[in-house]
Amino acid sequence: MSVAADSTIAPIFAGGLASFAALGTPHYAELVTLLALMVGVILVIVGLLRAGWLATLLSIPVTTGFLAGIAIHIMVGELPTLLGISEERGQLLLRLFHILGRLDEANPYTLALGAGVLIVTLGTARISAKVPGALIGLVGAGVAVALFHLESRGVSLLSPLHFELPRPALPYLPDTREMARLLPLALIVAMVCIMQTSAVASTFPSEEGRPDDASRDFAGVGAGSIVAGLTGSFPVDASPPSTAIVVESGGRSQVASITAVALMIVLFLLAAGLLAYLPHAALSGILFYIAVKIFRLNEMIRIYRRGGLEILLVAASCGLVVALPIETGMLLAIVLSFVHSLYFVVRPYCVELARVPGTTVWWPPGRGEKREHEPGVLVFATAAPLTFTNAQYISDKIMRALDAAPAPVKLLVIEASGMIDIDYTGSQILQRTIAELRSRSIGVAIARLSDPQAQAQASQTGLIAALGPERVFRSVEEAVRQLRPGAKPDDLGKKAGAAEGSPSGAP
Repeated sequence: MSVAADSTIAPIFAGGLASFAALGTPHYAELVTLLALMVGVILVIVGLLRAGWLATLLSIPVTTGFLAGIAIHIMVGELPTLLGISEERGQLLLRLFHILGRLDEANPYTLALGAGVLIVTLGTARISAKVPGALIGLVGAGVAVALFHLESRGVSLLSPLHFELPRPALPYLPDTREMARLLPLALIVAMVCIMQTSAVASTFPSEEGRPDDASRDFAGVGAGSIVAGLTGSFPVDASPPSTAIVVESGGRSQVASITAVALMIVLFLLAAGLLAYLPHAALSGILFYIAVKIFRLNEMIRIYRRGGLEILLVAASCGLVVALPIETGMLLAIVLSFVHSLYFVVRPYCVELARVPGTTVWWPPGRGEKREHEPGVLVFATAAPLTFTNAQYISDKIMRALDAAPAPVKLLVIEASGMIDIDYTGSQILQRTIAELRSRSIGVAIARLSDPQAQAQASQTGLIAALGPERVFRSVEEAVRQLRPGAKPDDLGKKAGAAEGSPSGAP
């Protein structure tokens, strides 16, 4: 993971600090370094609290859409530089519209340099990730500028870099009032760092098939911001484009970043003046390459083919990041991911079960498969915790299943292996349903309530008492044999419990 200056958080803290001090003033610089220190402390605290679970708020479709939105931001932001026209301001789509309307102003030399670097980088990447295509492209662009004097053709060049070692120092300490005003901005920047670090870690894991320690990553990014604040710089973040460069180049450890720092120092000391021959368009070509890589079209195709409607999450996440300010779009993308996961708890999988012929297994009926039903018995399963968010939905599903039964039902067996949690409200709603069914002369039993926590909660909330302890069974088959219409209580079904299968994860 590459942690450095990042264009995602730069506009956030730059715009936020503009209300505190004028850009370029000494006080503005003091606030920037203080903000870096505050963001770093927040992230380190999050890491120490082991709040890595925040990384799970982003699903793969949402992450894919978020990165696609960032890719579009990069492309649109670099188009003016690539075309050699003046930069556009304002909302992303409006900027794109204005840029397309100015294509006739494009500088062909600038466009040729940027496109050339992009083509070289793409071409070498297809040959081998170990070929430094970006470096080859940059050197080639610089040589072209020097040989053909392209600066006289309107090609914009970098200025020679001034090298100065950082001086560690304590940051500016404001009064309590100014600190309180700065804290919300620090929290926003830290939250964006958390979201982007989570996205980068999930997209570029250190080891394939093994998730990164997100808490460690948060603390690492926080440590980077603390060092930045103590050396007169601004907050840093995990960078998707820079990390993509590391991964595409074959980097697999922190050695890649350490090597980059060492090479940068050598470059500054020995060849800073040569950067005056480097065109801005060449850097835009590399950023376009990175945007193409993080757009992840192949991943979108896989989600479309295998994830069904989850492709809409990709489109929605991408649209939010594109249409809104990046930080707002990212926050809403996380909310979207959370709502998507919550939906399956609020509207869980519910199904009527039937017995597989010749067995004691009760399973969801498949299309064209033979199934056995007990006369007057309905076996109902739900694959979700019983909580205030879904209890009424489950109750309504039970009632509809009873009403749709081909013959009057005298016994309802609830297969509860999926109930890994039961809260007070959910229990009360189910108890009211049980009372209503009893008033209609329908008995109710629960089978396979196997989770220890759910068992304790069912007892504590009064659900077991409402049912009657004698109506709680270890298997569906045992409950059916004991309580089916006309049956006499016996022990015939007790041996079936060990053979019972669970449908809660079935399609």
